[in-house]
Amino acid sequence: MLGHGTEPLTFDRLMAALQGPTGWLELGIATLCVVLAYVLSRRIYARWFVLPAGGSWSFGKYLAFRLVFPLSAQLLTQLAGLGWQLLQGHRSELLIVAATLLFWLSVIRILTAVVRHALPSGRFERSSEHFVSMLLWLGFASWAVGIDTVVLDWMESISFRIGKNHINLLMILSALVWVSVVMVGAMWVSKLIEARVMRLSEVDLSLRIVFSKLARTLLIVVAVLIALPIVGIDLTVLSVFGGALGVGLGFGLQKIASNYVSGFIILLDRSIRIGDRLMVENRTGYVSKITSRYVVLKTADGSEALVPNDTLIANTVVNQSYSDKALWISLPVQVAYGTDLPRALELLREAAEHPRVKPDPAPAAFVVAFADSGINLELGIWVLDPENGMLGLRSDINLRIWQLFGEHGIDIPYPQREVRVVGEAAAAGGM
Repeated sequence: MLGHGTEPLTFDRLMAALQGPTGWLELGIATLCVVLAYVLSRRIYARWFVLPAGGSWSFGKYLAFRLVFPLSAQLLTQLAGLGWQLLQGHRSELLIVAATLLFWLSVIRILTAVVRHALPSGRFERSSEHFVSMLLWLGFASWAVGIDTVVLDWMESISFRIGKNHINLLMILSALVWVSVVMVGAMWVSKLIEARVMRLSEVDLSLRIVFSKLARTLLIVVAVLIALPIVGIDLTVLSVFGGALGVGLGFGLQKIASNYVSGFIILLDRSIRIGDRLMVENRTGYVSKITSRYVVLKTADGSEALVPNDTLIANTVVNQSYSDKALWISLPVQVAYGTDLPRALELLREAAEHPRVKPDPAPAAFVVAFADSGINLELGIWVLDPENGMLGLRSDINLRIWQLFGEHGIDIPYPQREVRVVGEAAAAGGM
């Protein structure tokens, strides 16, 4: 526990120092230092830590943001303690305790910032980080001044047996803390590795995803192997657990295992990549994300379908952008009988001149059929960027066809019917 000299600081000694002739003055000075540090930190935040619109800070800047207040408060408290010693001829125990607690507040804020950075975005927001850091700091402060003995004794009194092992609440909480620390450390390192790997632009995106997922999996496994001995669990129990897991995979978890393995196969053989246009069963969309369990297929209306990985392995999947993302579409149109067909076909090809239409192969026009009301023609084009949608392109080309046909006197027919009433015609002839 905190203290100076050879005697540790206890709650009784702290209360005795507070009740001394200068105890409340020392406490007031420490409080004034904290208030001044708070005002100073507000000014520093307003000048140097303005969050950009729609952006976020780097981890280093966010860490500096979290440390401005505790470090400035610690500095002011230490300066006040030094001034007290020069004026009074002895050290202020309360100011030393305050400076030490503020130092450990800085350490706790560093740890919680690392946890927030390690976890996926949105899982650990700033308000939760504030709460956790304050809770940890209060726990440390209670331990530092010795008022945690009652709580620890109460936690040790709640005990039970599992086989030959005697377990109490304090052991369980300690185990949870150590496991959490090791797992968060592994996740933080894996996130750093993932960020580093994803910046390797010369490596295919699918391979980058594979390497990042493998690194995360291996680090988590290593973290578990490290955490178990720390909390007192023998690694030999993993043999039993492995057997149970194998049985579970054989029965209830085989679908999950199949999706997981299928995800790595998809990423390794690069049959499906992010941005590909897929037709899976009755769904058509673009791959926006590939995870270890499913592929996110985003359709034209903005909805997202989560397709299990084993579905993409076991079933036939139409990848319309496997070797080339350009997509063929056709636009039907009908002209009246008596139309100069070669001229009409030429105008269709002219109407297809559009920045989104692939020039090679060039657009093609065809005479499809002689129908009841007119002659069916069809314009075929290759679209360079089908991911930007087809409706706008169809509208632009159809409008251009309408304009060109109108300029050259080509009619687009519509159905016409001539109705004769036979009974009325016979009656009129007999009169």
